[in-house]
Amino acid sequence: MIGNVGTECVPGGPCLVPVAPGLAAPSGVLMVGLALVMRDLVQRRLGLGWGAGAILIGGAISWFVAPPALVVASVAAFLFSEAADMAVFTPLQKHGLVAAVVLSSIVGIAVDSALFLYLAFGDLACFWGQAIGKGWMVLAAIPFIALLRRRDARMGFTPAGVTA
Repeated sequence: MIGNVGTECVPGGPCLVPVAPGLAAPSGVLMVGLALVMRDLVQRRLGLGWGAGAILIGGAISWFVAPPALVVASVAAFLFSEAADMAVFTPLQKHGLVAAVVLSSIVGIAVDSALFLYLAFGDLACFWGQAIGKGWMVLAAIPFIALLRRRDARMGFTPAGVTA
C-alpha cells in the first residue's frame, strides 16, 4: 500500500495521504491503525493465544511484503506495538471494550510510530503524521466497536479469557 496508494507518490519513496491540515503521512499508517483494532477483536473473540498468534502472523506477513530496506523496522515496530497494545488491552477489556480499544491503540500507535521511524530513518520527525494517520483508523472503528459491544451484551457474550 505504501508504494501504490495515496494522494501524492514520491518517486522512489512512499505514497502519502493527508492526515491533518498541512500534514501528510505514508499511506501504510492507515493499515497499522486498523491492525491494532483488529488484533484486539481477535483476542476478545478467540482468546489471548489467538491474539498473540495474530501478532506473529502479522510480523511474518510484514517480513514478506515490506520493501527490503524497511523490513527490520517494519517487523520490529509491528511486533512491539502489537505486544504493547495487547498488554494494555488485556486487563482493560473487562472494564469496557471501547475504552480498552482506544487506550491500547494509543499505546500501540505511539510505540509503532516511534520505533519504526527511529529504526528506519534514525529520527522522529514524522511522528505526529504517523500517529494521527493511525489514530484516524482507530476513531473510524469506534462506532463498529460500540455496536459490537452492545450486541454482545444483548446476547450475553463473555469475551474469551474474561471472567465475569
